[in-house]
Formats: sequence, C-alpha cells, structure tokens
Amino acid sequence: MGKYSIKELEQLSGIKAHTIRIWEKRYKIIHPQRTSANIRFYSDDDLKKIINVSQLNANGIKISKIARMTLEEVNTTILNLIGTKTDTELHIDQLIVAMIDMAEESFERILNNLVKKFGFIKCMTEVLYPFLEKIGVLWQTETITPAHEHFISNLIRQRLIVNIASLPLPSNESKKAILFLPEGELHEIGLLFFHYLTRQQGFKTFYLGQTVPHKDLKTIYHIHQPQVLITSLISSPSADHFEEYIYTLSKDFANSTILVSGLQVRNTAFRIPKNVKVFYKATELPALLNSL
Repeated sequence: MGKYSIKELEQLSGIKAHTIRIWEKRYKIIHPQRTSANIRFYSDDDLKKIINVSQLNANGIKISKIARMTLEEVNTTILNLIGTKTDTELHIDQLIVAMIDMAEESFERILNNLVKKFGFIKCMTEVLYPFLEKIGVLWQTETITPAHEHFISNLIRQRLIVNIASLPLPSNESKKAILFLPEGELHEIGLLFFHYLTRQQGFKTFYLGQTVPHKDLKTIYHIHQPQVLITSLISSPSADHFEEYIYTLSKDFANSTILVSGLQVRNTAFRIPKNVKVFYKATELPALLNSL
C-alpha cells in the first residue's frame, strides 16, 4: 500500500493541498491515517478517490453532491465520463489510477477505448506522451516507485510492438531506415513510436533498439546503406559530448540523412551539420520522411 504526504497527493492529482484539506475537513472526502510519529499520510484509495473526485468536480458536479455519492456511484460516473468526454486530462488521470493499482486489465481497457476514440497516433501524441511525461516527473521526485513506472512503460511498449507488427511489410525496393539509441540510452518508447511512423510511411526498417555500440551501428549501416538514420537522445550522450556526438554521426554516415529528436535536442544549443535534421514532436517525423 502506498503512503503519500499531502504534497505528493497534490502532485499526483493536480489538486492544491489547501483544497484537499478543505475537502477532507468539510466534506470528509478522504480520511488520512497517522504514523507512529503522528505524521499524517494518505493511502492508495485516498489518492484514487481524490483523482476521481477532482475530475467529477472539473466536469461540473458540485463537491457537496460528490461527497454524498457512494464509491460505486463515483466510479460509475467516472466511467460514463470516460465514454463521452474527449478531455485528455480525464484519460491521463484514469491511466494514473490504473498505474497505482498496477491494474493491467483496466489500463488495457482505457487504452483500447482511447484508440477507438482518437486513433492510435493521436492516442500516443495527445494522451500517452503527456502521461509518460507526468509519471517521469513523479518518478524523479520519488512520488511513485520505479516499479510503477516500469510496469506501465512495459505495457505501452508491448502495445507499440503489436501495432508495429500489424503494419504491412515494405518491399525490398523501399527506402531504408535504421532506428537506434546510442550507448547508454535506454528510453525506448519514443524510438518505438518513431519505428511505427517510419514503417507506416513505407520504409524498410532496421530497428536496433537501446544502447547500440557505435562500431555495430557502422557495421549495419555499411551492410544496408539506408537513406536515413533515426535516433532519440534523452540522457545519453551527456550535454558536454552532445555536439561532438552529432558531428560523429554526420561524418560517419555522410551519405544519409540523420533525424534526431529527444530531450537533449531541446535542451542543448549546437550547430547542426548539413545532413542532420532535428525534430521536436513525433508528428513532425512523417513530413520529414516524405521529404527525403
């Protein structure tokens, strides 16, 4: 069972701490417990209820009315909202509830509904990306455990792999693309989505995945001679070596276009070589590929 301070409850739910205290005292929405040292803490059930109550309140239901609802009525109303509303924050919050419970069935049900409602690409860019950014911040601040983050990331990873496998195989005459992450880079979900988008554009893809040694990348490159290389740089290389790495890619793969994205690209100022193109959103990738 999780134990959350009121500050952590605020971070996870988006509801200000003073509002939570008012709801707690005036409406008895949640009931904090105390440690042996008399420090207040909140449970997973408190967190889930606060998230659901905040969404009902945001959708026009008065807090006094919500306070009179049973837990079953709260959950039923939330399910009705999910079925009718397109508000992405509502869906992100419900994914957080599924993550806290480590409830694979709930997560898959929510995701299936989102794909039907928005389509796979819009679901990724407008719901799952913001969701992953939110839980990334929560994990870094130790509001959630690495186990929560790994659990939910692996479910998204599995879904991406299934969607990639569902695309038709391109012909041998198709343009070629190598997708890879440099040594030390483990954040693969963005690259998997790039793989989906690249395959959807009709490219023959060679997906190398995480932490690829540069000498191995050169070997695969010389065998297949791709028109494009695609990578995502989140934590590796370090900022001190970032520009040097980009120029190494440019020099070693001079006959190809190199498409680079990721947090390092957004946060690091660097000179861009002629055969390197940067992109900041996954939705920019199809147009870049079409221009080659």
